[in-house]
Amino acid sequence: MYRIPMIFPGQASQAVGMARDLAAGDGPGARFLGEVDAVLGHDLTSLMYEGPAETLTETWNAQPAILAHSVAVALELRERGIEPSIAAGHSLGEFSAAVALGALQPTDGLRLVRKRGELMFAAGEECPGGMAAIMGLPADEVRTVCRRVSETDGVVVLANHNSSAQIAISGEVDAIEAACAALKEAGAKRAIRLNVSGAFHSPLLEGAAISFSEHLESVTISDPSAPLIANVSGEPVTAGADLKDGFRRQLTSPVLWHDGLGGIVDGAGVGEKPRVVLEVGPGRVLSNMARREFPDITFIPVGTVEDLDTVLDRLGELLA
Repeated sequence: MYRIPMIFPGQASQAVGMARDLAAGDGPGARFLGEVDAVLGHDLTSLMYEGPAETLTETWNAQPAILAHSVAVALELRERGIEPSIAAGHSLGEFSAAVALGALQPTDGLRLVRKRGELMFAAGEECPGGMAAIMGLPADEVRTVCRRVSETDGVVVLANHNSSAQIAISGEVDAIEAACAALKEAGAKRAIRLNVSGAFHSPLLEGAAISFSEHLESVTISDPSAPLIANVSGEPVTAGADLKDGFRRQLTSPVLWHDGLGGIVDGAGVGEKPRVVLEVGPGRVLSNMARREFPDITFIPVGTVEDLDTVLDRLGELLA
């Protein structure tokens, strides 16, 4: 049995063909994928396996697709004797992490992130907004500039602290434009508008957060089997009630990914620094970002049958 830190990707990790090789097998991941369409009441898996990409990318499809893929891989890892010693997920990935830790039932996770995606998209229609990636400026300076711009141009806030070099801001359309210009004047290397449907992780999603809270009340969230690093605090959580509170606050709060991953690397919640961290689910965005930030840790993406076929050997070599 291996107990390894695991991280779970968020939106934008979806791609046509995702999880198709897993679905062709006969393990627990394939069985779970076979239940997805019935749980959601529509054909999501065909979108995952065959596209079209523009429909898969729609928020209410992308979020359950990424969770379905991530959970299928986590179930396959468990079958191979690999479980999380601690976990974290980027934004919607926090729900995948909760499923992997037994705090949330897989079917409840699917329904929640589907509803979450619908509410986030609707919020973008009702209160138009956007996001931008900011490179090369410290988080404190980004916050300072956003506060200044908000006084004159509308709501704009730091939304994702992904790494020391990459931050995302979120807010009203005019305020995003003004903030991008101000941040470049302050020394940011780049400020790039993101192709998203709304101002995620900002106060503009307050209405969506209230509606989502009502859906959360009907779902049982148990204590996780190991600590889960919360996006809203960057700190380990060990109680189901605290997980639920974090899920409520997520939509309007910044994703403190840099703090949370730094905690995992430092041994937060388990008392021992890891040598290996697994990225569980589609793509390798989190691993690529983390390798630059924490070069002494080995980050291994596990998202395909090929990855699963080699992961035990790789862990054996690295942890011998």
